Amino acid sequence: MLTSHPAPPAMFQLQNFINGQFVPPVNGRYLDNVEPATGQVYSQIPDSDAADVAQAVAAAQAAFPAWRALSAEKRGRLLVRIAELIERDLERLAQAESQDNGKPVALARTVDIPRAASNFAFFGTGIGHFSSESHFQEGQSLNYTVRHPLGVVGCISPWNLPLYLFTWKIAPALAAGNCVVAKPSEITPATAYWLGELCQEAGLPAGVLNIVHGTGPGAGQAIVEHPAIKAISFTGGTKTGEHIARTAAPMFKKLSLELGGKNPNLIFADCDLAAAVSTSIQSSFANQGQICLCGSRIFIERPIYEQFKELFLARVAGLTVGDPQVETSRQGALVSEAHLNKVLSYIELARQEGGTLLTGGQRVQVPGRCAEGFFLQPTVFEGLAPDCRTNREEIFGPVVTLTPFDTEEEALSWANGTDYGLSATVWTTDLNRAHRVAHQLHAGVVWINTWLLRDLRTPFGGMKNSGVGREGGLEALRFFTEPRTSASSFSGPYLSLLALRQLPQKASETEPGG
Repeated sequence: MLTSHPAPPAMFQLQNFINGQFVPPVNGRYLDNVEPATGQVYSQIPDSDAADVAQAVAAAQAAFPAWRALSAEKRGRLLVRIAELIERDLERLAQAESQDNGKPVALARTVDIPRAASNFAFFGTGIGHFSSESHFQEGQSLNYTVRHPLGVVGCISPWNLPLYLFTWKIAPALAAGNCVVAKPSEITPATAYWLGELCQEAGLPAGVLNIVHGTGPGAGQAIVEHPAIKAISFTGGTKTGEHIARTAAPMFKKLSLELGGKNPNLIFADCDLAAAVSTSIQSSFANQGQICLCGSRIFIERPIYEQFKELFLARVAGLTVGDPQVETSRQGALVSEAHLNKVLSYIELARQEGGTLLTGGQRVQVPGRCAEGFFLQPTVFEGLAPDCRTNREEIFGPVVTLTPFDTEEEALSWANGTDYGLSATVWTTDLNRAHRVAHQLHAGVVWINTWLLRDLRTPFGGMKNSGVGREGGLEALRFFTEPRTSASSFSGPYLSLLALRQLPQKASETEPGG
């Protein structure tokens, strides 16, 4: 549970990044920041509220005219410079991400931090190719559409991929010419703090990016409610997304909500079994299952069910749960004690619903410095009904279910049988089936014989309760801009010439006879 109190002198304090400077919270209050692997407080963050958000918005408003007026090329160069600094400091940021989130440092080093750099580089260069539109109406007018930045926008990111998803929102917003008030998760604030340092070094103008730490009800709600913030980009739980929509919609703010998932993994008998097993291990347990795209419901065609299960369980047994700072660890700690208890409650629910526990299901005691950490065995169940709560509700942890199916129609019905529609994976060597099934899945992203393959140019987002809107590529730049169409009619000499062209040229052309 988060507690708010003055920090002891020896405790490292993160600060808000407002108007280009690191500043303490207005109210002087701080939150404990716990290292998941040890269960111990190791730093403190501002417990910011509406007063801090007001300061950040004022700084952003003051910076907006000059930032908007800066050419796309110059804005892009600054973003590329930030990308270069992230790459330079990759190891420091990876260590910080691992300590703050509990994920293996190897994962942070190879996925999270490189992707954060790619986000800035992609949008820093991409803004130079973000073209306007024109429409020529023959003989009447020229219409052209220019997209303008919204002004001050709010970006609220989750704890599972802290810097990765933080930059995924901030980079396109800045590239498009907006100024940003951003809130990282209070559970994983460290790399967002260090990003402020890199922005200073890169020469990002003061007030263009403001980072306010704090809780959702404190800082997050103040961002959503502030009338000067024109758009909210949020990634997180569906219930929180519902609350944001209820608050922001009457204020006519633009909303991009990337929410939860309960993603199916469909494995047909004609698949490349070795590849399906290997990748399904990743899609089940990467980041301790704490990725909204993890495939937590694995449906296997009956002829290969037992073979897949045997190979899959053998691979699960090789997943080393341990100190995330140790290079050989493949499973780190869950992000918090509260989240660990939530996942354990779903394991108990699965038992109550009649599931057979095939492996895992227990908290792991890691010796040494991690004795009090929040570790959990990778867990696999079978024998659960496709429509039970375990198979419909988002667990967001290292828990998957195995279910055999007999027909393609059955697999599709079960795959689509939740309120979520974020992603899905299909394993088959039949090209016709691959595209046929992908077309019928209710998911914003479908992977065929792969997982987590992301081209940053493509739209990303979910259907149903998995969200509203799309991120990535031109979709992100469109979200953070407002189109304005200008039209000019043809007049003067051109219009007179047009009128002459419409006059009869010869009597014989308009009258019968000679």
